[in-house]
This record gives sequence, structure tokens and C-alpha cells, in this order.
Amino acid sequence: MNSKILGSIAIVAGTAIGGGMLALPLATASLGAIPALLLLVVIWGISIYTSLLMLEINLRAGVGLNVHSITGKILGRTGQLIQGGSFLSLLFALTMVYLMGGSSLLESKMELVGMQMDNQLAVLLFTLVFGGCIAVGVRWVDKISRVLFGSMIALLVVVVAYLLPEVNMGLMLNDTTAETISRGDLTNLWLAAIPIVFTSFGFHVCIATIVRYLDGDAVSLRKVLIIGSTIPLVCYILWLMVTLGTLGGQVVYGFEGSLPLLVTALQGVAESSILQKFIDLFANLALVTSFLGVTMSLFDYVAELTRAKDTKLGRAQTWLFTFVPPLLCALYYPDGFFQVLGFAAIPLVVMIIFLPIAMALRQRKQNLGGYQVSGGTAALTITGLLGLGIIAAQLMVAL
Repeated sequence: MNSKILGSIAIVAGTAIGGGMLALPLATASLGAIPALLLLVVIWGISIYTSLLMLEINLRAGVGLNVHSITGKILGRTGQLIQGGSFLSLLFALTMVYLMGGSSLLESKMELVGMQMDNQLAVLLFTLVFGGCIAVGVRWVDKISRVLFGSMIALLVVVVAYLLPEVNMGLMLNDTTAETISRGDLTNLWLAAIPIVFTSFGFHVCIATIVRYLDGDAVSLRKVLIIGSTIPLVCYILWLMVTLGTLGGQVVYGFEGSLPLLVTALQGVAESSILQKFIDLFANLALVTSFLGVTMSLFDYVAELTRAKDTKLGRAQTWLFTFVPPLLCALYYPDGFFQVLGFAAIPLVVMIIFLPIAMALRQRKQNLGGYQVSGGTAALTITGLLGLGIIAAQLMVAL
């Protein structure tokens, strides 16, 4: 493989891996390790198919076009409005999630040094410090993100390598957590877990960029998407084994969605003080790298929509439009980490399942030739039904 292919694989994997990794064990602990791993594999299969479907659409629409242009070319203005609304909803929701997660970790750091920090102050501080990086410019954010993501992956390898020998396979295979929960509660926990796992594989926003970067080489692009989406699956499986196999599903379920409690518990498993610091640093990097990537995309999209000038005043206005809505939500809805992460699955389903299916059906009627993902209409129908199932799961939890 050449460097461009390897770099593209890293982009796909890096877009998926992030803050969602911390949420996965908390969201799936109640299901049991084996059901949780099976859910990961099923969602991974959906992600691969939908990414290849988007590749098909992109190649037929024209190399070099962004998602907004492709949607408008095939589905018209209405399709663009749906795509734009879904994109904004997704990024605003994810930004809010990372503000809440980052502020909770910041609060726990203050407690370690004997200081109590109000949640709203922690949210504001996290926004100003890390959100301020976005105002500097994409070039610098890109450089910072590469260093942080590389460091996060290195730390993940170290942490997993150290904790894997501590995994109790008996604890994983004989997890009775689900048996201790009432049938109604367990159903709700399953419904809540599905959208969160689905959101953790949301790397599709970078496909148009990669198609342009690799000059529309269908063979290389197919390889990039398959390998790039498999890396997060492997990382997630290892991470679930490490967390649920050392702590146990019952213990993790008892954390009730608290990121600081999960990090502290994993540090308790590690006997080395250096590894404890690595675990803490990994958790922080996972959140910060995702936060920077999401907010950078949101900042650029808002700037494009508002046609803001690239001046200090223009960037300041764009920054306010980018951060004020999710900041207000995070300030007055501080305990909604999982609820909002689950909500993000709804616009994501629209973006990477419903709209691509509609575009593929329209393109295929035109017999344009070129690359086409296998499965035909049957695969499109099944994927559409699965998308409806993901949305239904989230709506049932919300209601």
C-alpha cells in the first residue's frame, strides 16, 4: 500500500474512534459481553455497506464534489435542505455530548487536587480552552489533531496490552448482569445501546474528501473503507474486553453512565502509577480529539452557510454561532450525555442510510455504469429497515 492509501485508512479510522469509545462499555455493560460484541459486529456490517453505497454514489456523481453538492445534484434543493439540517443536528448534538463529557472529566481532575468545581463553570472552561483552538484556524487544528490522535492510539495500545492479561474470560462469558435487570428495563437498555453503538461508527462524513484525495480509484477506495472501518471494530472489541473483562458488566452498569467512575475503576485495576496516568490521559485525549474534529467541521459548515468573512470579526461571529447553541444545552442539561449521544443517531441515519438509498435508487435507474456495491434492491431495503429500527429504538427510549 502506498502512503496515500495508508493515510486515507487512518482518516477513516480516526474519524470513527474517539469519545464514543468511552461511551461503549457504559452503554453495553447491561447487555452482557457476548451480546455487546455481537451488536458491535452487526452495526459494523451496516457501516461498511452504507460507506460503500456512498462511495458508489460519489463516484457516479463526480469526483471532487462534496456531500452537499452531490445531494443537490441528485435530489435537488429539498434533498440539500434535509442533508444540511441533518448534518447540523448531528454536529450540534455531538458537540454538546463532548462538552458534557469533557466537563465531567475536568470536574474529577479538580476533585483529585482537593478543589470543587461547579459543573457550569467546568463546561464554560472546557469550551473556552478547547473551543478556542477552533478559532485559530483549520491548519493549526489539523496539526494538533494529528498529534493528539497519534498519542491516543499509542496510549490505547499500551493500556490494552497491559490490561488484556488481567481479563477474566469467565467473568465475560458468565456475565449475569442482564439476569439481574427486569425484562422491561433490559429492553430499554438494549434500545438505548443500539443508537450509541451506531453513532460510534459514524466515519462517513469524510468519504467525499477521500474520494477526491485518491482520484476516484474505486479499488483503492473500497479497500480503504473496509480496512478503515475494521480498525475501529477491532479497537472497540479489545476495549470492551478490557473494561468488561476486568471490571465486570455489573460493576460498569453500576456507574450509571459516569465517565469519571469508569476511568477511576480502570485505574484501580492498573497497579502501575504510570499506567494509571496513561489511562487518564487516554480518556482525555479520546474526548478532545473527537471534540476538535467535530467542532472544526461544524465551524467550517457554519462559516459556509453564513458566508462569514475570514477576518477576526468574521471568525468570532462564526465561533459564537458554532458554540453558543450546544453550550447553552450543556449548561442546562448537564446529565444528558447518553441521551444526546443516542439522539445523534437519528440525523446520522438520515445522512448515511436514508439519503444514500434515495440517491442510489435514482442513479441506478439511469444505468450510469461504474462501481456498484453488491446486494441490489434487497440490500437497500434491508438497510432502510435497519435504519428505521435504529430511529425507532431511540424514539422509544426518549418517550
